[in-house]
This record gives sequence, C-alpha cells and structure tokens, in this order.
Amino acid sequence: MKVLMTADPVGGVWTFALELCAGLARHGVSVTLATLGAPLTSAQRSTAAAVAGLELVESAFRLEWMAEPWADLEHAGKWLLQLEREYRPDVIHLNHLVHGDLPWRAPVVVTGHSCVASWWHAVYGTALPAQWGTYEQRVSRSLQSADCVSAPTRAMLSQLRRYYGPLPISAVVPNGRDPTLFSPSQRKEHLVLCAGRLWDVAKNAQALAAVAPHVEWQVCIAGECSSPDGARAELAAANLHLLGPLAPQELAVWFQRAAIYALPARYEPFGLTVLEAALSGCALLLGDIPSLREVWGEAAWYVAPDDHLRLRQLLSQLIRDSTARTELAARAADVAARHSPERTAQAYLSLYSKLTGHPLRSDTPHAARA
Repeated sequence: MKVLMTADPVGGVWTFALELCAGLARHGVSVTLATLGAPLTSAQRSTAAAVAGLELVESAFRLEWMAEPWADLEHAGKWLLQLEREYRPDVIHLNHLVHGDLPWRAPVVVTGHSCVASWWHAVYGTALPAQWGTYEQRVSRSLQSADCVSAPTRAMLSQLRRYYGPLPISAVVPNGRDPTLFSPSQRKEHLVLCAGRLWDVAKNAQALAAVAPHVEWQVCIAGECSSPDGARAELAAANLHLLGPLAPQELAVWFQRAAIYALPARYEPFGLTVLEAALSGCALLLGDIPSLREVWGEAAWYVAPDDHLRLRQLLSQLIRDSTARTELAARAADVAARHSPERTAQAYLSLYSKLTGHPLRSDTPHAARA
C-alpha cells in the first residue's frame, strides 16, 4: 500500500505523522509525506530520513489557521494533486483540515488534531468572530467531502461535528508514542514540570507560573517565553525556572527528572506531552477538560483551569504525599503503555483497508464519486 500524507512541522502533528509513518513502514506501507506550514529544520529532515519507506516532499504553503492563507492554500491544492498523479497512492491522509474537497482519485482521510473554532470557544467562551467565516466554510466543505474524518479523542470528534456539520464516516484513533524514547527513573527529583508556550492561554502555563512562588518544589516550564509578535511573556516569579524551547531529546531528560507533570490546560485535543510525561514516570495533574479525562480517567488528578487556589493545593498535596504520587504515576504509566505507535498504525491500516476494499487504482475522481 502507498499513502500520500500531509503534515506541518510546527507542533505535535509532526510528531504524530512521523510516529505513524514509522508504524506503517513496519507493515510494508510506503508513505510520501508532504509538508506544509513552515520550512523544515535540518533536525526534522534528519529525523524523517531515519524512517524506513518514507519519502519527504517539502513546501512552506500557509495553512488554514494562519494569517491570509487562501492564495497559498490554492497553490498547495494544485501541488498536492500533482503529487497524487506522480505517486499514485492508494490513500490520501490529510493532517490539516482543508483540501478534503479536492478532486482526489484515491479515498481521503482527514484527521482533525485541533481546530480554531473549538480552540476559540475553550479559550474565550464565544463563537468565532465574523472574520473567520471563510475558514469555517472551507473546513466544513473539506470535512464533509472526505471519505472519513478521524480524531485522537471522542471529545475532539464531537467538536468537529459541532462546528462543521454532519461528518462522513468517522473514527477515533488515539495518538501513540514510542516508549523507548522515554526513560522512567526510580530517583525522581523534586521538580514540577510543564511543557507549553508561556504566552499560550490554551496550554495555560501561566496558571502554573502564577502559583510557582507558593509551591514547595521548583517549577520548570519548557517552551517559548515570547509571543509570536515578540512581546515578552516571562514572569519574574520566585521558584520558577523557564527552560525555553527544548529539542525532543532535551525535553525527554526533563521528563525523566520531574516527579510531577502539571498541565492545567483549557484546550488540549489529546496531549502528546502528557503521554510523554506518563511514559517517563511522572504523576499527572491536568486541566479538567473532557479530552484529558477521556484519555487519562483515574490515572491523573484534575483541576479547573482558572482555579489557581485548587492548583496550588493539589500540587502541595502531591508533593507531600509520596505514596499518592507513586500510585498516580503507576496508573498513568499503565494507560500510556496502551497508547503505542503500533496500535495507532494498526488502527489506521484497518481504516485504510475499509476505505479501499482492495488495491485500488480508480480512474474516477473523488469529487465525482462523492
């Protein structure tokens, strides 16, 4: 089987795509990975080059959630259709929300990792402003034209239905991470770790920064400290250590060191960093939102994103109670072990098989079939 897949190198979608490509390669599937959104770094190219059966083709066309993207997306659509003609894949797997309505010849899966409408509501509590009307129309048309829409949680899939209308065949396929990349330590340090941009109100690292002066252990936050427009978002708080952006291997070391991973998020459709922390033996304290409860259940403690007092209380309780901390970390590790890249790859292989039914070489464009 051959798959044409898209990914952007900006965030967690890149990690997801490489894990999936590696898992598919173990089943003899070759993937052409087309990148959009930003230029790749040399480190990202090296990581992709290590994946068997993966062919990388690059672009930097803007994505639908970026400023003034529509001309770029028009060019990107033509480029992607040309790639389909060249590589003749059996399946198209889009990891961005538009282009599901192109005249594809192969069946199309669109995976909704997040969306602006659900992000906006989680952060601001309102519907998208009128200037996002084109975005909503394009995403709705794309999702409703696809053969299948998938998401990493039921919570995210329900948000896609809520904001973009009735969907075609849908599937929930949780993300996975390679456990060999993370090393649980029996000698955890007295550290509370968070990974998230300090200015990002969705990740809500600001809440952790606000309570840091009142927490017995050192609080460390990994991620950018400046907003995209350059305004400084750092807080000069006692007991707060800002690590800045870290490479995946560097962040894995901090996961290994930290006893507690805290992410009081307002919005997190799945949470790859939470999975990485759990694979590293951290006890989890998370934002009380449906997606995180869906994934972690009783394997984490939860706090309302705006309840700083309760966040401080729960952190203090975990810090002082080593038994609770150990038990919570063990439960999280059990859940994390079930979220393997192999499980994700098998789920998508099954989905691809249902969509194709046989090794397909249809001459009928997808739009005509729809």
